[in-house]
Amino acid sequence: MVAQVSNRIKGLIMVITGATLWGLSGTAAQVLFQEKQITAEWLVVVRMILAGSVLLLFAAYKRMAIFSLWTDIKSVVNLLLFGFVGMLGVQYTYFASIATGNAATATLLQYLAPVYIVIYVMVVQKHRPSKEVTFAILLALLGTFLLITNGSTGELKVSLISVIWGILSGVALAFYTLSSAQMLKKWHSVIVVGWGMVIGGGGMCFIFPPFPLPSVHWDMETWLLILFVVVFGTLLAFLLFVESIRYLSPTESSLLSSVEPLSAVVASIAFLHVPFGLFQTIGAVCITVTVLLLSQKKERQSSRSTTSIL
Repeated sequence: MVAQVSNRIKGLIMVITGATLWGLSGTAAQVLFQEKQITAEWLVVVRMILAGSVLLLFAAYKRMAIFSLWTDIKSVVNLLLFGFVGMLGVQYTYFASIATGNAATATLLQYLAPVYIVIYVMVVQKHRPSKEVTFAILLALLGTFLLITNGSTGELKVSLISVIWGILSGVALAFYTLSSAQMLKKWHSVIVVGWGMVIGGGGMCFIFPPFPLPSVHWDMETWLLILFVVVFGTLLAFLLFVESIRYLSPTESSLLSSVEPLSAVVASIAFLHVPFGLFQTIGAVCITVTVLLLSQKKERQSSRSTTSIL
């Protein structure tokens, strides 16, 4: 019993730490974009190639067959789609939203992904949403409205382009989640995500080569922020989340990862002095509650052995 409690605490610490690092990495990226003149394109390429390569090296160290995925034609097609559209789409749209707005709003808008997944499943399976799901979607819409307007329709509190990138980030994350589902049943998540990052980052290299940017002052703070985003905000955060599933259920880990937008909001306010009004705070709570409601709905239906989340 003591060992079980100890393992559960270990899992809780892992997932909360990982989610916090994810959220803080968005704030670090905002500093790089808005104060250090690093471009979103450059950071995406560097982050994905470095993080993906290290993940694959980690998988090889753990004696995983990292090249076995490439022997299955169907998996290769899905992996390429996942890497170029899912992984690259999520990374670029998220950073673009931060670069044109702020990390807090970008993270919260990305967290609307479960709503898009529910709508997609509803359309594909031709199901009418339950009252609970309808309420969750309306709550998400209300939260988004309050987040970007602070309750006033006369003026946006976040730039329109940032909102568009943020919404696209949520759509990309929904695609990322759905497109990786089948591969994750057959291959370890470290292998799938590692290759996805290398493919997406490698493909983007042809458009935005990761050469040093001449306009950037490469001081120690710049390098430390880049190191934090790549190592702590990507590699360590992902590995902690994956390892936490050994001690917690996947649903518990997903619910606790809601700490990510909270840490992004707190860090943006504390370190970058991003203004966050009362109604924006209420909007953030609405979006977070939406994620919790949809995650709990999925958990209950999974226990009844059904694939629908409606």
